[in-house]
Amino acid sequence: MFLALSLGPLLQAGGTITRPTFWQISGVGEVLFYYLAAVAILVFLYGVYDRFARYAQGTEDPFERLDDLPGRILRAARTVTTNEKQFDRDLYGGIMHAFVLWGFLTLLIGTTILGIDMDLYRNLTAWLTGERQSFFIGDFYLSYSLVMDAMGFLFVVGVGMALYRRYVTRNERLWGKHTSTEDGLFVWTLFLLGVGGYVTEGLRILGTGYPDFETVSFVGWFTANAFGWVGLSQSGAAALYPIAWWSHAVLALAFVAWIPYAKPFHMISSFANLVTRNEKAGNRLPGVPADLAPEEIGFTDIEDLSWKQLLDHDACTKCGRCSSVCPAKASGRPLDPRDVILDLKSYRESVDAGGEEQPIVADGGTSVIDSATMESCMSCMACMDACPVDIEHVPQFTEMNRRLTETGEMDAGVQDVMMDVFMKGNSFGDPQRKRADWAEELDFEIPDAREQQVEYLWYVGDYPSFDERNKRIARSVAKIFEAADVSYGILYDEEKTAGNDVRRVGEEGLFEELAEHHADVLSNCEFEKMVCTDPHSFNTFKHEYPALEGIEWPAEEGDIYHYTQVVDSLASELPLSGTELDYTVTYHDPCHLGRMNDEYEAPRGLVRETGCDLFEMPRNRADSFCCGGGGGGLWIDQEEEEKPSEERLREALEDTEADAEVEKFVVACPMCMTMYEDGRKTGDYEDDIEILGVSELLAEAIEAADEGGGSVSAGVGPDADDATSERSSTADD
Repeated sequence: MFLALSLGPLLQAGGTITRPTFWQISGVGEVLFYYLAAVAILVFLYGVYDRFARYAQGTEDPFERLDDLPGRILRAARTVTTNEKQFDRDLYGGIMHAFVLWGFLTLLIGTTILGIDMDLYRNLTAWLTGERQSFFIGDFYLSYSLVMDAMGFLFVVGVGMALYRRYVTRNERLWGKHTSTEDGLFVWTLFLLGVGGYVTEGLRILGTGYPDFETVSFVGWFTANAFGWVGLSQSGAAALYPIAWWSHAVLALAFVAWIPYAKPFHMISSFANLVTRNEKAGNRLPGVPADLAPEEIGFTDIEDLSWKQLLDHDACTKCGRCSSVCPAKASGRPLDPRDVILDLKSYRESVDAGGEEQPIVADGGTSVIDSATMESCMSCMACMDACPVDIEHVPQFTEMNRRLTETGEMDAGVQDVMMDVFMKGNSFGDPQRKRADWAEELDFEIPDAREQQVEYLWYVGDYPSFDERNKRIARSVAKIFEAADVSYGILYDEEKTAGNDVRRVGEEGLFEELAEHHADVLSNCEFEKMVCTDPHSFNTFKHEYPALEGIEWPAEEGDIYHYTQVVDSLASELPLSGTELDYTVTYHDPCHLGRMNDEYEAPRGLVRETGCDLFEMPRNRADSFCCGGGGGGLWIDQEEEEKPSEERLREALEDTEADAEVEKFVVACPMCMTMYEDGRKTGDYEDDIEILGVSELLAEAIEAADEGGGSVSAGVGPDADDATSERSSTADD
C-alpha cells in the first residue's frame, strides 16, 4: 500500500525520466512479492466478507438505511474527506486526523496508479503494439513524486501527532477499560509504514547517486542526505536497500491482511456507518413490533441487535469523544457511552467464539450492561452529536431500558411516575381537572381549542401546568400570545403527558397509548399549527407521533413549533419599541430544541429583542451541556459528584466573557427550569444568578413597554412578587 514511495530508483534512460520497478530485487523476489500480495488481498477480502456476513445475521433494522444510495455515499464521502466531525470540539484532533486521512488516501491512490501502470498498462500496450509502454514518465512522474512526498509527509506528521497525544500528553479520553495492545499497534504500524517508505526512498536516492531530478522528492532527498551525513556510502545504500524494501513491503502487506480483523477495519466500517446513518436517530426512536411477546421486547440476547447496530459496534474507534461530552459520565454516574458500545461488541465476539451467554441488561451485575448504567442516560444525544462516525447510542440504550421495563427492573421512582401517567395522565399525579389552574391568575381567559377554531393549538405540557415555578412560564407565554393578538387555544383537561421521556425510559406501550389519545383529541380540533412550551413534547409531536403505525396524526411535521419559534415570527407584532432590559444574561440551549432539532436562533433573537446583553457560554448550540433532566433523569435520585445543572451554572458564572457579571440564566425548556432551580440551591448559587425563561424575559419587556418604556431593573415582570416563593421544584418535593 505504501510501496509507491519505494518501488525502485529513478533512472534517466535515453533522456526519459522514469524508474524501473523492483530495483535490486531478483526475479524470484518479484514472484514472491506478487504471491504475498495475492495472499494478503485474499485474507483481506475474506475478512471483509466475514464481517459483513455477520451483519447479515442481525435483525432487520426498523428504518430505511439504503434508500437514495448514491446520495448517501456522496454525503458520507463529504463527511469523511472534509473531516468536519473530527474538527468539532477538537482542533488538534481534526488537524491530526485530516493529515492522516488525506495522506493515507493519497498514498493509496498513488500505489493504485503505480499498479495500473506496472501490471495493466505496460502489459496491455505490449499485447497491442508489441512494445511495453509506460505513462509513468516525464512530467507525470515528477508531479506524482512531488505530491506523494508532500502528502506522505503530512501522513507521518499526523501519525506523529497521534503518538504524541496518546503517549506524551496521554489524552484522558483515549484510555479506558477497552484500551488494548491493538490500539497502540495500529498507530505504531502506521508510523513505521510512513517512515519506512522514506527510509527506503532515501536509500534508493543515495544508492543511485543522487539523480538531479530526484530533488522533486524532497523528503526522500533529505533522508538520502541524512544517510550521507552519517557516513553511508552509495554502495552501502545499495546493499541495504533490499532489506529496507522487503521490511517495508512485508509490513505493508501484513497491514492489508490485518485490516478486517482489528481496529484498522474502522476505515471500512466507519464509512459504511456514515452511509447507512439515520438522520433522525434519537429524535425518532424505533417502535416495538406489535407481534412481539413481552419477553421479546428490548435486547434479550445478541441476536436481537439489528445489522446496523452490529455495524455501529465495529465502527467505534475508541476515540472517546462520546465519553468526553457525556453529562452523566462527567457527573460521576456509572455511564460511559463508549464502554457500553464496546461492551456489547466484546460480548458479541465472545458469543461468536463459543463463550458463555448472559443477559444483555439486568440489575445486579450478572449482565453485560448493569441497569444503573442505563438509568444514568439523559437521552441528550451529546454522544451521538460528538461521534465522528455517527454511532447511534441512544436507540440502543432505549432498547435496553425497554428490557428493564419488561422485567420489572425499572427504577422505583420512575415506576411511580409511570403509574401516575397511566392513572392520571400526567407525571405529577394531580387530577387532570387541575391542569389549567395555572391560568386562573390571568386577567383574560384562555380559549378552548376543542370548542373553537384556532390558528395555534398550544400544548402547554406537564411542568408549565402543574409545577409552581413553571406555571410562570405558562402565564408569560399566554401574555405574549395575547399581546401579539394571535388566535390560539389549549386542550384543558384533555391534554396529557406527550410521552417523550416516557418512551425513553422504556415504557413503549404507555407512550403509544398517549399518542393514540392525543391523535384522537386533535382530530376533533380545528387548528392550523401546533405550538409546544416544552422542547421534549415538541420533538415527540414533530418526529415520533407521525412515525407510529396505526395512528393518524393530524398535524404535519412542518406545522409543529416550539413557542420560541412562533413568538420569534410574531416579534414585530409585540409592543417592545423603546424597551431595554438592563440585564447581563447567558442562554442555555436545551438538548431537545437545539442539538436534536437545530433551533438556535429563535430564542437568541427574542433575548436580544428585550435589549439584554447576551453572552455565550463556551459550550453552546450543538455543544450545549445537558441540564440532567432528560431520559427520566428528572425522576431519578442519582448519586453524583456534581449535578450537571451545578456544573452548567458554574460555567455561566466563571467561563463566559462576562463571568460573575451574568445576572440571568435564560432557558427555553420547563424541565431545564426545574433542574436549574434545583442546581441553583444545591450548588449554592441562589445569591449569584437567577433562572428565567425566555418567555418571562419577553413578557417583562412587554410589561415595561406598556408602562412607558425605558430601562428595567430586577424585580419587574410577570409574577415578580412571588419569584422566591415559587422557585420550588419537583426535585425538592
